[in-house]
Amino acid sequence: MTVEEFFEEVITVKMTHERDAIDIIDQTLLPGTIKRITLKTREEIWEAIKKLRVRGAPAIGVTAAYAMALLASKYEAEDFEAFYGKFSEDKDYLASSRPTAVNLFWALDRMDRTAKDNKNKLINELKDILFAEAQKIRDEDVQISRNIGEIGFGILKDLKKDGQTIGIETHCNAGTLATAKYGTATAPMYIALEHGWKGSDMHVYCDETRPLLQGSRLTAFELMRSGIETTVQCDNMASILQKSGKIDVIFVGCDRVARNGDAANKIGTSGLAIIAKHYGIPFYVCAPSSTIDAGTATGAEIPIEMRDGEEITDMWYSEPMAPKGVETFNPAFDVTDHDLITGIITEKGLCQAPYEEAFKQLGII
Repeated sequence: MTVEEFFEEVITVKMTHERDAIDIIDQTLLPGTIKRITLKTREEIWEAIKKLRVRGAPAIGVTAAYAMALLASKYEAEDFEAFYGKFSEDKDYLASSRPTAVNLFWALDRMDRTAKDNKNKLINELKDILFAEAQKIRDEDVQISRNIGEIGFGILKDLKKDGQTIGIETHCNAGTLATAKYGTATAPMYIALEHGWKGSDMHVYCDETRPLLQGSRLTAFELMRSGIETTVQCDNMASILQKSGKIDVIFVGCDRVARNGDAANKIGTSGLAIIAKHYGIPFYVCAPSSTIDAGTATGAEIPIEMRDGEEITDMWYSEPMAPKGVETFNPAFDVTDHDLITGIITEKGLCQAPYEEAFKQLGII
């Protein structure tokens, strides 16, 4: 399978040709079952985002944009005021699905601005404009991921010696399944393939990423299908893995970055960064500029989603693996302090500390 054939197989989110539904891969069924489902109602879309059928900050943003265009296309309104009343209600409803991923709010706000900027257009014309804007958001995401991948590939080239297999560790899934294409943390690997590297030129170690196992279920799935050498290990094996000398660089994604460079990502990322700092391994956060939140000064201000404890105790087991009634602690994200991060790779360039100054220089904030 070529890398392009692979991308065609695992398109994360798209609009149907009839523009009557959003077409996604149900990621809760991977890796055992590759199944596409269609989402037509706001309740179906909300549930798909909340239950992680579609997940990953960029993919959530694309889904949210498509959702607003799809829902708006069904409004029976004769004037903008009536149209926008329904639009605002749907926007607020979808915004309640996931509190941490800033791309969700970024995409909803962008669609909101598009509606307001075209309030003097005929309603049917406005509906077409919203579909066009949603598609533009998806196309931009593809280019953003590619740009991040090119910068990350440059880092890989600098690290690689003749005949060496580069050891890469990653956490959760910031792959093509989390974006429109390429991924963020996996983009350097896929761009390497497009530049002629073989799958054996890289060996990617995927943290399984408890409790939802996005690393073992999703990242390992897509990397293996693309032909890249892949190993899965439990999250608590990161220290011995890094100490063994098998890891040359770490790439992770993120869901929100504060102005000072603190980065929220899937739970376990912060611990991985602390270990990497101890062993002197470069740790890069791959962040589309839309995830950099100028309104958030530090990571302490980032809301952390708390999820159902059943994900820890029951989800993957035929019988519960904890005493009945025991309390659980299940944050979906943690925040990696900026001083643990070697660099933040955006589509506009590589940012290094001091991050707020670097973001300003690239025009991100």
